[in-house]
Amino acid sequence: MEAREAGRTDERRQFALPGAAPLAPMPARREAVSADSRPALPERPPSHPPVAVARGLPATLRRALDGEPERGNGFLFAPVFMAAGALSYFTLAAEPSFLPLLLSFVLASGLAFALLSRPLLHAALVAAAMVCAGMLAGKVETWRAATPMLGSEITTRLTGRVVRIEHQASGRVRLTLDLVATERPQLRYAPHRIRATARAAPEGLVPGETVQGVARLMPPSGPVRPDSYDFAFESYFSGIGAVGFFLSRPERVAETGPPDFGERLAAWVEEWRGRMAARIEAQISGPEGAIAAALITGIRAGIPEEINEALRVTGLYHIISISGLHMALVAGTLMVSLRAGFALFPSFSMRRPVKKYAAAAALAATAFYLALSGGDVAAQRSFIMLAVMLAAVIVDRAALTMRNLAISALIILIVAPHEVVGPSFQMSFAATAALVAAYAAWRDRRERRPRASISRGMPVAMLRTGLGYAAGLSMTSVVAGLATALFTAWHFQQVSPLGLVANLAAMPVVSVAVMPMAVLTALLMPFGLDAAPLWVMGQGIAAMNAIALWLAERSAFDATGAIPLAAVLVLTVALAVLTMATSALRWLALPLIGLGVGLLAARDLPDAFVSEDAVLVAMRLEDGRIAVNRPRPRAFTLDNWRRAFGGGEIVRPVDAAPGEVMESRLATAGFSCRDGLCLVDRGDGAVLAHAADAAAARPACGVAGLIVIADATARSPCGQGEAAVITARDLARKGSAEIRFGQGPAAIRFAITEPYRPWHEHRRFSRAARGLAPWRRQERDQPRSDDQTG
Repeated sequence: MEAREAGRTDERRQFALPGAAPLAPMPARREAVSADSRPALPERPPSHPPVAVARGLPATLRRALDGEPERGNGFLFAPVFMAAGALSYFTLAAEPSFLPLLLSFVLASGLAFALLSRPLLHAALVAAAMVCAGMLAGKVETWRAATPMLGSEITTRLTGRVVRIEHQASGRVRLTLDLVATERPQLRYAPHRIRATARAAPEGLVPGETVQGVARLMPPSGPVRPDSYDFAFESYFSGIGAVGFFLSRPERVAETGPPDFGERLAAWVEEWRGRMAARIEAQISGPEGAIAAALITGIRAGIPEEINEALRVTGLYHIISISGLHMALVAGTLMVSLRAGFALFPSFSMRRPVKKYAAAAALAATAFYLALSGGDVAAQRSFIMLAVMLAAVIVDRAALTMRNLAISALIILIVAPHEVVGPSFQMSFAATAALVAAYAAWRDRRERRPRASISRGMPVAMLRTGLGYAAGLSMTSVVAGLATALFTAWHFQQVSPLGLVANLAAMPVVSVAVMPMAVLTALLMPFGLDAAPLWVMGQGIAAMNAIALWLAERSAFDATGAIPLAAVLVLTVALAVLTMATSALRWLALPLIGLGVGLLAARDLPDAFVSEDAVLVAMRLEDGRIAVNRPRPRAFTLDNWRRAFGGGEIVRPVDAAPGEVMESRLATAGFSCRDGLCLVDRGDGAVLAHAADAAAARPACGVAGLIVIADATARSPCGQGEAAVITARDLARKGSAEIRFGQGPAAIRFAITEPYRPWHEHRRFSRAARGLAPWRRQERDQPRSDDQTG
């Protein structure tokens, strides 16, 4: 120790300035200093007065409450409270007025400013102001969208300007059109934009041109069950007022009017994307070409459903959806390439901030990629997140910080607050927050750990690097998977049992062979030199598909069943506390996690579902099988219900002999149908019936606990207390239904509540919602029967 200190003193003398006073030797380092021997330091005044409410709390928790604001972590919770406000607005039972929301925000903000001297009360008022700001942002976005929605199904001859062309794997073409005119009949309240499929499109059709044809248009549907994906909600904020299909091939017609500059620019971008996708698929055949086109241009319609399902089951579908992964890989590839190129010119790189140059170039490249990919909402959100991080690099700030993530979330919540309801926003920010927190914890632990100074040679170094890369990729997959599993189970009722294995196997291929080649392809395609990178990209995608298909065949059914909203909210709060707090407050996440897990364990799965058109009914039997009333049910709806039930074998209906429907129900083998009546007995006394009309439903009144009548003009044929009845008119007004049987009457929960929110307002105008029978031309002049007076 003395020799080491003497050497340090000699070294200091060597570099001392001439004429300077001799340096005193450094004192020897002491291993420990007692608290009594430390010199008394003047007390630094606190940055804010102590929190009065926290004085009765334990000392550790009190220090944590005081320490979090000192670290600036209070700002991290601003987007959390704003997201809670936006979520509250979009889930309200009735549309709130603008003035109360504005006054609440102003009042909370004013009180928070006036009570700066009361830290705890000030923090509570700031949180309330952020909640009000989220609700206000949702209200403003709803006003701004104001999408006209079609009220009822109708067949009309339409003329529309092509916005987007998507070639599907089935061979059909999906067109997004700005509606120009309608005739026979002319729609008085026509939507501005529609989406319709056709068997084929005119040869050489490009965005910006105008087409005409006879189409069957329908309003966007609601959720297939309560708490499920709401197509009408997404269509409203996407500007889509109707969906449908062409009854004949649409024809190209002359321009009805010159488009404005914005329409011409959008058409040029879409045409450019279409040409790139066609060129890519011409050079890479099969599903690999469709996936390559999706990764570069964002056009995913051509991917076969078999590949889509395999990617979903194995947890690899995030590779297809352009999001933060793709933006990060594009920016990272360009930054590494530019910095490596700058390193070849040492004199330039030593005098210039080449890291900032690379970050600026990466920002421009990701903006170009955003335009090239179609600018979907998920891509916009990812670009905002990455732009904030690259801007931080340019201004000499840390890029990957929780504060930058909070800024990104605030920007998105101001621009598009409706995204807080969707899985993309929730999963993206949950994964990023968890990864940033995990990285910070790992970095702190690494800094505290002493570094080894012994060199072990190149082979050992390469082995350690490889193992470190594998460990980092594994931890990234584990952390991101755990953070997003809750939202995957809530939105999709499924998890990926082999997701970790699939990501470990596929992500090196995607990171090395797929996305870098995608960047190179986009750069070289204008020069016609894209054949080589596209070939490498195709080989990488083929390997990824092989991994997904192989693991999907060996993956167990991944249905989790419907989970309660209360559990999702509690566990989300626990995740926010766990990732954003940096003190002992993190321990508060443990009781929240315990409560959330307890709510999950105590959940009660639904017993039956009814579609919003009253055509399809499904019931979960005692042995876990799922009975349906139609031999060929809609695959999408049934798959969603099956996952919500927790999985199970599908039992098709059987035909019963005349007069045997009532007796065959006792077999509990699924629905027994005859003469417009289908019955199923779960085995514990819960009986569900589906009838075509009131006359067919009458025999089931004394037997079934619930009767679904697929007739909007029908009334309940049962007496008081005999059976609960749902008619097609109820479902048209309130959406799909979830049924639970108990000791008393069946509990019915509909997907949509009245009074309607703006994105459901169109439901009141359908014929079924008004109690009218479907329109038929040959019955136009016939008098209506008693059952049709509804």
